[in-house]
Amino acid sequence: MFPLTSRMKEILRMVIEDYIHAAEPVSSMTISRKSHLGLSPATIRNIMSDLEEMGLLSQPHTSSGRVPTERGFRFYIDYILDIHELSGAEKREIRSRYSIYQSEGKDLFREACRILSASSHCLGLVWAPRLSELVLQHIEFVKLRKYLTLAIFVSTTGIVQNRIIEMDEDLSQSDLDHLSNVLNGLLSGLTLQQVREKLFDRMRMEKHAYDRLFQQAINLGGKAFSSFDETDVFIEGRTNILSEPEFGNISIMTDLFRAFEEKATMVKLLDKCMAPRGIRISIGSESQVQEMETCSLVTSTYGCEGRVWGALGVIGPRRMNYSRIIPLVDYSAKLLSEILDTYYH
Repeated sequence: MFPLTSRMKEILRMVIEDYIHAAEPVSSMTISRKSHLGLSPATIRNIMSDLEEMGLLSQPHTSSGRVPTERGFRFYIDYILDIHELSGAEKREIRSRYSIYQSEGKDLFREACRILSASSHCLGLVWAPRLSELVLQHIEFVKLRKYLTLAIFVSTTGIVQNRIIEMDEDLSQSDLDHLSNVLNGLLSGLTLQQVREKLFDRMRMEKHAYDRLFQQAINLGGKAFSSFDETDVFIEGRTNILSEPEFGNISIMTDLFRAFEEKATMVKLLDKCMAPRGIRISIGSESQVQEMETCSLVTSTYGCEGRVWGALGVIGPRRMNYSRIIPLVDYSAKLLSEILDTYYH
């Protein structure tokens, strides 16, 4: 918290919003001309100097105007920003793009990312649900060759995941069909995390409690569901930020895109975004990813059946238009949740 007067808040707001629009340092003369405060450029310059001492503004060069700092943007978002809801026309436009594709499974999240990028003119980002959060609809096993089987999982939302399993014994396709029927009867309707826990519980029980077919099914299921913590990350719109002056440096762009390609980095971001439900805004270093210190990240969680499944968001320069991006991300997350609910039922 800073002891800002209403006049200081107004000047800070004007500096930030002018900077968001023009990407240039803002002078006291510009604020004097645009404001209705009736203050001289000299008075405004003194106030801007006070805001600089508070760490809310900085002056790139002694003869230039001021630009907002990371702390300045944070204060603006927390205490000054006026967020406007998307208009009915904007909501209808976004919703219509989903109806065109009629996607499901991973394609749904890929299209959600493209739509978010196109609507924001920034980078769109969607973390698909972690596999452990998906609800199993059915599993089937396909014999590839001797001692090698393909396990195919299908979730209730249409996501398909394949896994190759090395077998301890050579089973026929007919045997594998019987085993998949046993597992489907036992596990359908559970999340993959619940599936894994249930299988491990059964495996710990006395083996003589089951007939041979059931024991084979439990053992095969244990291998098939051994680990499901990974997630897919979709990123669209890299060219959208190439024209932004903040990213004119090739080194900055290279580091940024390299960070997007590192799965561990993106999962680390996901974990931070999933902690609070709803909208989360990370400005610059707040993301704790060094390559993203020139960026801001606005995300929101989405889900189904009252559970959080993943997150989506927008990455752009720190001077992004927050008053538009925040409601856009919020609406996109709610719309994706609504679509998932439709598929789920």
